[in-house]
Amino acid sequence: MNEFARREWQRFVNRCLWSWQGVVATWKGEPSFRFWIFLNVCSAGLAFAVPLSAEGRALILALGLLILAAEALNTGVEAAVDRSGLEHEPLGKYAKDAASAGVALTAFSAGVAWVVLLAGN
Repeated sequence: MNEFARREWQRFVNRCLWSWQGVVATWKGEPSFRFWIFLNVCSAGLAFAVPLSAEGRALILALGLLILAAEALNTGVEAAVDRSGLEHEPLGKYAKDAASAGVALTAFSAGVAWVVLLAGN
């Protein structure tokens, strides 16, 4: 393996480790993240229990992961705003509300997918 490939592989490994540390930290510190994981486990189980196409299952599973990604980003925004001390100012509220809306819209899209898939069966 040449030097470039070795360096890029190490960067990839580091990014995976740092991302996993973020998942663990979010799990430990954010009840909403644990809630969404619980709902994702239920949703995934249901996706395999009802007659869905492979594409439908893939859509449900991918949207569930996107909800977790949105919640992780929301948690990061909240932490950054709280650290900056802007939580009681309009800009801090705007940032927190917008990040929360991202989670809500992502979750809503998963709900829409469920409705469409179940109505099609």
